[in-house]
Amino acid sequence: MAAAHRPSPQLSEHLRTLYDRFPFARSVPEDPVSCVAPFRSDPKSAEVAGIFAATLAIGNTTSIRGAFADLLRRSEGDLVRGLIDVSPKARGRRLAGFHHRWIRGDQMAHLAARLHDLYASGATLEGEFAAGWRSGGFAEGLDALAQALRGPDGAPAPRGYRVLFPSPLDGRGSPCKRMTLFVRWMVRTDPPDLGVWHSVPASELRIPLDQHTFWIAYHVGLTARRTRSWRAVEDVTQALRLVDPADPIRYDFVLCHTGISGDCPKERDISVCGPCVLRPDCLLWARGRAAA
Repeated sequence: MAAAHRPSPQLSEHLRTLYDRFPFARSVPEDPVSCVAPFRSDPKSAEVAGIFAATLAIGNTTSIRGAFADLLRRSEGDLVRGLIDVSPKARGRRLAGFHHRWIRGDQMAHLAARLHDLYASGATLEGEFAAGWRSGGFAEGLDALAQALRGPDGAPAPRGYRVLFPSPLDGRGSPCKRMTLFVRWMVRTDPPDLGVWHSVPASELRIPLDQHTFWIAYHVGLTARRTRSWRAVEDVTQALRLVDPADPIRYDFVLCHTGISGDCPKERDISVCGPCVLRPDCLLWARGRAAA
């Protein structure tokens, strides 16, 4: 692993200032969590909306929200009644032609079928995750959740379906961004998250390491790893746990949307970087040139 970049001793203070000044009113409506928030009053509906939205969280936020809106339209405004609690034939008909990036309607229909079977058995996504988490930790919780969504080994599934639900225990080193994002939405009680799960504390969460969050995390010294991976997830989470042990993922949303919004241009630009509270910690700024 490369030698660690050392941020300023004031990084914790700078992160808190970034959070306190962040324009949530601008960024929350642009985030996929805004699609899930209307379902928070019912845990089952929140889980269903959350796992669909998180599974679709590939590409820019506008296209993700558009894809979720398409699912909602196809379910006539009720994902549970319109996609979960329907016959396979009706489900397939409603999702025929659905497409988002490389995700297809037959994959979404299979996910709906898996959710139908899980809920019919008395299980919940919270219960599946919590059982794995209690047995070994967060990675085991994600693994249990991934296995529940994939279905039994050897059971028929659409092409490419199972790879939508990676696990930290698969051995591929995936950062499992969409899975950790879903769990963040369900667990954290502070806005913009829903807080509908009560068996897992926020202190146990891991950061959903998307490309924007990872870029900033690397350049302010939260990890020295040069590629997104589960090890980088653990690095960044542990560094943030030193800032806020009870809620280390508190800063995920602001770091992510600092990148998405262009508040971090990912190059030296004094007009943007000048007022940035993280500038004293930034490797790109300290080097005075574009980072490799």
